[in-house]
Amino acid sequence: MSARYAIYLTPPVDHPLWQSGCTWLGRDPSGDEAPAAPARRAAPWRYGFHATLKTPMRLAEGCSLQSLHQALCALVRTVAPFDMPALEVGLFEDLIVLQPAGPLAEAHPLRDLADRCITELDVFREPATPSDLARWRVRAPLDDEQQALLSRWGCPHVLERWHFHCTLSDLIPDEGERAVWLELARTFFAPALEQPWRCDALSLFVEPSVGAPLQLLRRYALSGQGQLRS
Repeated sequence: MSARYAIYLTPPVDHPLWQSGCTWLGRDPSGDEAPAAPARRAAPWRYGFHATLKTPMRLAEGCSLQSLHQALCALVRTVAPFDMPALEVGLFEDLIVLQPAGPLAEAHPLRDLADRCITELDVFREPATPSDLARWRVRAPLDDEQQALLSRWGCPHVLERWHFHCTLSDLIPDEGERAVWLELARTFFAPALEQPWRCDALSLFVEPSVGAPLQLLRRYALSGQGQLRS
Protein backbone atom coordinates (compact mmCIF):
# COMPACT_ATOMS: atom_id res chain seq x y z
CA MET A 1 0.00 0.00 0.00
CA SER A 2 1.56 3.29 -1.11
CA ALA A 3 -0.79 5.65 0.76
CA ARG A 4 0.31 7.13 4.06
CA TYR A 5 -1.88 8.69 6.74
CA ALA A 6 -1.04 11.43 9.23
CA ILE A 7 -2.77 12.84 12.30
CA TYR A 8 -2.53 16.61 12.38
CA LEU A 9 -3.99 19.61 14.17
CA THR A 10 -5.52 22.26 11.94
CA PRO A 11 -7.62 25.30 12.80
CA PRO A 12 -11.32 25.22 11.88
CA VAL A 13 -11.77 25.90 8.17
CA ASP A 14 -13.54 29.19 8.91
CA HIS A 15 -10.77 30.42 11.21
CA PRO A 16 -8.55 33.23 9.84
CA LEU A 17 -5.45 31.22 10.76
CA TRP A 18 -6.47 28.32 8.49
CA GLN A 19 -7.22 30.70 5.66
CA SER A 20 -3.95 32.59 6.16
CA GLY A 21 -1.94 29.37 6.42
CA CYS A 22 -3.39 28.00 3.19
CA THR A 23 -2.79 31.30 1.41
CA TRP A 24 0.80 31.52 2.66
CA LEU A 25 1.58 27.97 1.53
CA GLY A 26 -0.22 28.32 -1.78
CA ARG A 27 -2.89 25.65 -1.50
CA ASP A 28 -5.85 24.39 0.53
CA PRO A 29 -5.40 20.66 1.32
CA SER A 30 -9.17 20.26 1.66
CA GLY A 31 -9.54 21.07 -2.05
CA ASP A 32 -8.43 19.30 -5.21
CA GLU A 33 -6.18 21.87 -6.83
CA ALA A 34 -2.47 21.89 -6.02
CA PRO A 35 -0.66 24.61 -7.98
CA ALA A 36 3.10 24.98 -7.88
CA ALA A 37 4.66 25.70 -4.49
CA PRO A 38 5.64 29.30 -3.75
CA ALA A 39 9.29 30.21 -3.14
CA ARG A 40 10.93 28.68 -0.09
CA ARG A 41 7.78 26.71 0.80
CA ALA A 42 8.01 23.49 -1.23
CA ALA A 43 7.92 21.03 1.69
CA PRO A 44 5.20 22.70 3.79
CA TRP A 45 3.21 23.30 0.58
CA ARG A 46 3.20 19.54 -0.02
CA TYR A 47 2.21 18.63 3.53
CA GLY A 48 -0.40 21.39 3.93
CA PHE A 49 -0.89 23.83 6.78
CA HIS A 50 -0.86 21.86 10.04
CA ALA A 51 0.87 20.93 13.26
CA THR A 52 1.98 17.31 13.46
CA LEU A 53 0.68 14.91 16.09
CA LYS A 54 1.58 11.67 14.29
CA THR A 55 3.81 11.76 11.24
CA PRO A 56 2.70 10.14 7.95
CA MET A 57 2.57 6.36 8.29
CA ARG A 58 1.72 3.40 6.13
CA LEU A 59 -0.94 1.23 7.69
CA ALA A 60 0.26 -1.92 9.41
CA GLU A 61 -0.70 -5.34 8.12
CA GLY A 62 -4.26 -6.17 9.12
CA CYS A 63 -5.20 -2.50 9.62
CA SER A 64 -7.51 -0.55 7.35
CA LEU A 65 -8.58 3.02 6.87
CA GLN A 66 -11.94 2.05 8.36
CA SER A 67 -10.32 0.71 11.53
CA LEU A 68 -8.22 3.87 11.84
CA HIS A 69 -11.40 5.90 11.41
CA GLN A 70 -13.07 3.96 14.23
CA ALA A 71 -10.08 4.47 16.52
CA LEU A 72 -10.09 8.21 15.88
CA CYS A 73 -13.82 8.38 16.58
CA ALA A 74 -13.22 6.62 19.88
CA LEU A 75 -10.28 8.85 20.81
CA VAL A 76 -12.04 12.17 20.19
CA ARG A 77 -14.96 11.09 22.35
CA THR A 78 -12.58 11.17 25.33
CA VAL A 79 -11.04 14.60 24.68
CA ALA A 80 -12.76 17.90 25.44
CA PRO A 81 -12.14 20.96 23.25
CA PHE A 82 -9.56 23.33 24.71
CA ASP A 83 -7.95 26.69 24.07
CA MET A 84 -4.68 26.60 22.20
CA PRO A 85 -1.72 28.54 23.59
CA ALA A 86 -0.98 31.93 22.12
CA LEU A 87 1.14 31.47 18.99
CA GLU A 88 3.80 33.57 17.32
CA VAL A 89 5.94 33.39 14.20
CA GLY A 90 9.46 32.32 15.13
CA LEU A 91 12.36 30.05 14.27
CA PHE A 92 12.73 26.32 14.84
CA GLU A 93 16.20 25.31 13.73
CA ASP A 94 16.43 26.95 10.26
CA LEU A 95 12.68 26.90 9.62
CA ILE A 96 10.11 29.68 9.88
CA VAL A 97 7.28 28.32 12.05
CA LEU A 98 4.27 29.15 14.14
CA GLN A 99 4.95 28.05 17.71
CA PRO A 100 3.80 28.83 21.26
CA ALA A 101 4.69 32.35 22.36
CA GLY A 102 5.97 30.97 25.68
CA PRO A 103 6.82 27.63 27.30
CA LEU A 104 4.03 25.07 27.05
CA ALA A 105 2.99 23.89 30.51
CA GLU A 106 3.51 20.21 31.27
CA ALA A 107 -0.20 19.94 32.17
CA HIS A 108 -1.46 21.58 28.99
CA PRO A 109 -4.06 19.34 27.28
CA LEU A 110 -2.22 19.80 23.99
CA ARG A 111 0.67 17.74 25.34
CA ASP A 112 -1.63 14.97 26.50
CA LEU A 113 -3.39 14.86 23.14
CA ALA A 114 -0.09 14.68 21.26
CA ASP A 115 1.16 11.86 23.50
CA ARG A 116 -2.05 9.88 23.13
CA CYS A 117 -1.94 10.12 19.34
CA ILE A 118 1.56 8.67 19.40
CA THR A 119 0.92 5.83 21.83
CA GLU A 120 -2.72 4.87 21.29
CA LEU A 121 -2.64 4.96 17.49
CA ASP A 122 0.73 3.29 17.05
CA VAL A 123 -0.88 -0.09 16.41
CA PHE A 124 -1.86 1.30 13.00
CA ARG A 125 1.71 2.23 12.02
CA GLU A 126 3.66 -0.12 9.79
CA PRO A 127 7.12 -0.54 11.39
CA ALA A 128 9.72 1.81 9.98
CA THR A 129 12.01 0.35 7.35
CA PRO A 130 15.81 0.80 7.50
CA SER A 131 15.50 3.45 4.78
CA ASP A 132 12.82 5.27 6.82
CA LEU A 133 15.13 5.37 9.83
CA ALA A 134 18.08 6.46 7.71
CA ARG A 135 16.15 9.44 6.33
CA TRP A 136 15.54 10.72 9.86
CA ARG A 137 19.18 10.26 10.82
CA VAL A 138 20.58 12.22 7.89
CA ARG A 139 18.37 15.27 8.59
CA ALA A 140 20.20 16.20 11.77
CA PRO A 141 22.30 14.50 14.46
CA LEU A 142 20.15 12.62 16.99
CA ASP A 143 21.07 12.16 20.63
CA ASP A 144 20.60 8.86 22.47
CA GLU A 145 17.09 9.72 23.63
CA GLN A 146 16.00 10.65 20.11
CA GLN A 147 17.55 7.47 18.71
CA ALA A 148 15.49 5.46 21.18
CA LEU A 149 12.30 7.34 20.30
CA LEU A 150 12.98 6.83 16.59
CA SER A 151 13.45 3.09 17.07
CA ARG A 152 10.30 2.72 19.17
CA TRP A 153 7.88 5.17 17.57
CA GLY A 154 9.28 5.80 14.09
CA CYS A 155 10.00 9.48 14.82
CA PRO A 156 12.57 11.14 17.11
CA HIS A 157 10.43 14.23 17.82
CA VAL A 158 7.68 12.74 19.98
CA LEU A 159 6.59 12.53 23.64
CA GLU A 160 9.11 14.41 25.81
CA ARG A 161 10.94 15.63 22.66
CA TRP A 162 7.80 16.90 20.89
CA HIS A 163 7.69 20.57 19.93
CA PHE A 164 4.41 22.03 18.69
CA HIS A 165 4.88 24.00 15.48
CA CYS A 166 3.29 24.73 12.13
CA THR A 167 6.01 24.81 9.48
CA LEU A 168 5.90 27.84 7.19
CA SER A 169 9.09 27.46 5.13
CA ASP A 170 11.74 25.15 3.82
CA LEU A 171 15.10 25.19 5.57
CA ILE A 172 16.69 28.63 5.10
CA PRO A 173 20.33 28.30 6.18
CA ASP A 174 21.38 31.85 5.31
CA GLU A 175 20.85 34.07 8.35
CA GLY A 176 20.15 37.24 6.37
CA GLU A 177 17.59 35.61 4.09
CA ARG A 178 16.00 33.89 7.08
CA ALA A 179 15.55 37.25 8.82
CA VAL A 180 13.76 38.64 5.76
CA TRP A 181 11.35 35.71 5.59
CA LEU A 182 10.77 35.87 9.34
CA GLU A 183 9.66 39.49 9.12
CA LEU A 184 7.45 38.77 6.10
CA ALA A 185 5.73 35.91 7.92
CA ARG A 186 5.24 37.94 11.10
CA THR A 187 3.55 40.73 9.16
CA PHE A 188 1.42 38.31 7.14
CA PHE A 189 0.13 36.26 10.07
CA ALA A 190 -0.33 39.09 12.59
CA PRO A 191 -4.06 39.64 11.90
CA ALA A 192 -4.92 35.92 12.05
CA LEU A 193 -3.00 35.42 15.30
CA GLU A 194 -5.13 38.04 17.01
CA GLN A 195 -8.08 35.62 17.04
CA PRO A 196 -7.80 32.80 19.60
CA TRP A 197 -7.75 29.25 18.27
CA ARG A 198 -9.88 26.76 20.15
CA CYS A 199 -8.76 23.21 19.42
CA ASP A 200 -11.95 21.40 18.45
CA ALA A 201 -10.86 18.50 16.24
CA LEU A 202 -8.17 16.12 15.02
CA SER A 203 -7.44 16.12 11.29
CA LEU A 204 -6.71 13.01 9.22
CA PHE A 205 -4.54 13.66 6.16
CA VAL A 206 -3.59 11.24 3.38
CA GLU A 207 -0.61 11.11 1.05
CA PRO A 208 -2.23 9.16 -1.85
CA SER A 209 1.08 8.16 -3.41
CA VAL A 210 4.75 8.71 -2.72
CA GLY A 211 5.60 12.39 -3.03
CA ALA A 212 2.04 13.54 -3.72
CA PRO A 213 0.59 16.58 -1.91
CA LEU A 214 -1.22 15.54 1.26
CA GLN A 215 -4.97 15.99 1.40
CA LEU A 216 -7.30 16.63 4.32
CA LEU A 217 -9.64 13.65 4.51
CA ARG A 218 -11.68 14.48 7.59
CA ARG A 219 -11.75 16.47 10.82
CA TYR A 220 -12.84 14.51 13.91
CA ALA A 221 -14.62 16.77 16.40
CA LEU A 222 -13.45 16.57 20.01
CA SER A 223 -16.55 15.69 22.02
CA GLY A 224 -15.29 14.70 25.47
CA GLN A 225 -16.96 16.17 28.53
CA GLY A 226 -15.48 18.40 31.21
CA GLN A 227 -13.24 21.41 31.27
CA LEU A 228 -9.58 20.75 30.55
CA ARG A 229 -6.91 23.18 31.69
CA SER A 230 -5.48 25.40 28.97
